[in-house]
Amino acid sequence: MGHWYFRGYGIWAVEEKQTDKLVGRIGFMNPAGWPGFELGWVLGRESWGKGYATEAARRALDYAFTEMGRHHVISLIATDNFASIKVAERLGEKVEGKTEFLGREVFIYGISREQFLGSNSIAGPNHVPSPAA
Repeated sequence: MGHWYFRGYGIWAVEEKQTDKLVGRIGFMNPAGWPGFELGWVLGRESWGKGYATEAARRALDYAFTEMGRHHVISLIATDNFASIKVAERLGEKVEGKTEFLGREVFIYGISREQFLGSNSIAGPNHVPSPAA
């Protein structure tokens, strides 16, 4: 909640369109000490493998780059979380490093605005991003 109040962004609920059932959450974090502006996602096990994480993350990245004026977004992913690694790679994110974070070894995946808008933006490669708020 603090992110929404102090920073104007945070985590959204992810709902299944057909049922309105809450299936997870996705959004942006960047508290003090964080390695960068992060997009993270968590889905309930029964919602894995349905494309929800990729669809929601792609929309969130589009929002970050076209509406929020962000230049770079990271995703911190545990080295053994193969499903999230696949989601990051589908989005066009690439490994930018590895670190220990909150007691776990994680990959730092990342993508720039130019990489995203040139490849898989909802708005398409010819979309002109709005200036940062």
